[in-house]
Amino acid sequence: MAITLLNPSGLPEIDAYRQVSVGTGSRLVFIAGQVAWDADGVTVGEGDLATQVERCYLNIATALAGVGATFDDVAKLTVHIVDWTPDKMPLFLEGAARASAKLGVTPVPPGTLLGVAALDVPEHLVEIEAVAVLD
Repeated sequence: MAITLLNPSGLPEIDAYRQVSVGTGSRLVFIAGQVAWDADGVTVGEGDLATQVERCYLNIATALAGVGATFDDVAKLTVHIVDWTPDKMPLFLEGAARASAKLGVTPVPPGTLLGVAALDVPEHLVEIEAVAVLD
């Protein structure tokens, strides 16, 4: 595995992610922002943030598998949520937990969560992109 996740002394420990990832591999994988589309391009979970977050994580897992990777190889996630307010955090965490249960993993690489005005399709509430490192 090319990624080591750390919480260095002096930074707060946060349950949802680690503060630092160290990649020692030689191949970088950049996964385009994933939205709540199924394999046919149909939006899943219209109006349901938790369901859309879950689908985004499942789509990232599919993209990772396509290059022989898993969430263990992810160095960084960036999350964009439409009209973000802190009261949406439980829905985000619920969706991530459901995806984790389905995938049998707990993805905790460093992450950035950004509130945005809109995404490419009005029905999309969240988009998540990933960077992975492979040996």
